[in-house]
Amino acid sequence: MHQVETLLLDFVQGVYNAVGWPGVVLMMAIESACIPLPSELIMPLAGWFLISDRGLGAEWVFLLALLGALGNLLGSLAAYYAGAIGGRPFLERYGKYLLVSRHDLDFADRWFRRHGEATAFVSRLLPVVRTFISLPAGIARMNVVKFSIFTFLGAYPFSLALAYGGYLLGEKWERVRDLVRPFELPIIAVIVAFAVWYVWRHYKRAWRPDQAPTETGE
Repeated sequence: MHQVETLLLDFVQGVYNAVGWPGVVLMMAIESACIPLPSELIMPLAGWFLISDRGLGAEWVFLLALLGALGNLLGSLAAYYAGAIGGRPFLERYGKYLLVSRHDLDFADRWFRRHGEATAFVSRLLPVVRTFISLPAGIARMNVVKFSIFTFLGAYPFSLALAYGGYLLGEKWERVRDLVRPFELPIIAVIVAFAVWYVWRHYKRAWRPDQAPTETGE
């Protein structure tokens, strides 16, 4: 695991050496397009390497966070449209092989219609979840304007906190990553537990001949 983080760190720093500030937009877009490039490396390292190490003032952190949130939005929209254009038809045809029934798709549609704004916002504050939430939002065809607004609003404070932490800690910016890591493990454990429950709960439903949604939404 440490070796993987070292490789990612070298990649992030290499991008900053090559292109500077635009690298923040590029890598945060990658992170939000369902590709696990941790923002907990991208933003703190940027706070140190692009601001404090170059003698810039703390006010530059706000611009850095803006670029991070912009990158999040661009990557999220890419994942959103991937889900919106190809996700639903693909899952309607082949979803049973992934244990996804038409009922599940209809339930996701209803969920994002009712709670999409809160989901898009809160997910941006959660490690792991923030990387993958855009694809199901696209599959459920959540209103793209609302999705964009709440994605940006959720991404900005998260990017700001990580960037400012890196700015304050300077060369010891990796402590920000150490602070976030304990929250990742419980989230991963919950996701694994949910996956086990999902497989057990949905196997028969996905493969039954009649997949018409129920009125209860269960």
